Amino acid sequence: MEFHTTFRPVTVQPEQIEARSFQIIDEEIGDHSFTAEQYPIVQRVIHASADFELGQSLLFHPDAVRAGIAAIRSGKPIVADVQMVQVGVNRTRLAKFGSSVHVYISDDDVIAEAKRLNTTRAIVAMRKAVKEAEGGIFAIGNAPTALLELIRLIKEGEARPGLVIGLPVGFVSAAESKDELAKLDVPFITNRGRKGGSTVTVAAVNALSLLAERG
Repeated sequence: MEFHTTFRPVTVQPEQIEARSFQIIDEEIGDHSFTAEQYPIVQRVIHASADFELGQSLLFHPDAVRAGIAAIRSGKPIVADVQMVQVGVNRTRLAKFGSSVHVYISDDDVIAEAKRLNTTRAIVAMRKAVKEAEGGIFAIGNAPTALLELIRLIKEGEARPGLVIGLPVGFVSAAESKDELAKLDVPFITNRGRKGGSTVTVAAVNALSLLAERG
């Protein structure tokens, strides 16, 4: 049996689809207090999630966008908590600046140490990452435990990230970890509540690399 529909897409051209999507976001977002430098991040997060509530819940340290652009232009590494973030980030654009994306959660030494300590690999991965990625961007979209451990390391002076993008999703400790991040005096991009995820974390990183590329 064949099924037919009368619906036809407005366009099948990728550039036109994206442009129209951003136009719709601009039309529907309503009143907001984001600055001109913050709004492209918000716009990309909404574009990736189709979730205006999530976009409106974003929080920025005053230096966040400038710090992120500076880190990318300086070739600092991007540390992701999971491979999903690594896969989604535009690595070709980052490579123009000498930057690359690193994920430690599946490293053999991380797995062994997590088993020895009876803790999560995400926690051990952050302990390894801060030793190898000083001044880099930490992009956490999946594991609240990774964000909480990074916050602890920052407070104890063991971590000095250039920017923390903390957007983990979930019901256990996700909202609380982001609340803790928002209390720190380090450049951060986060949001209020349970929503988040790897997709929107990727969107934030890619938005920053686009801004870095445009100059």
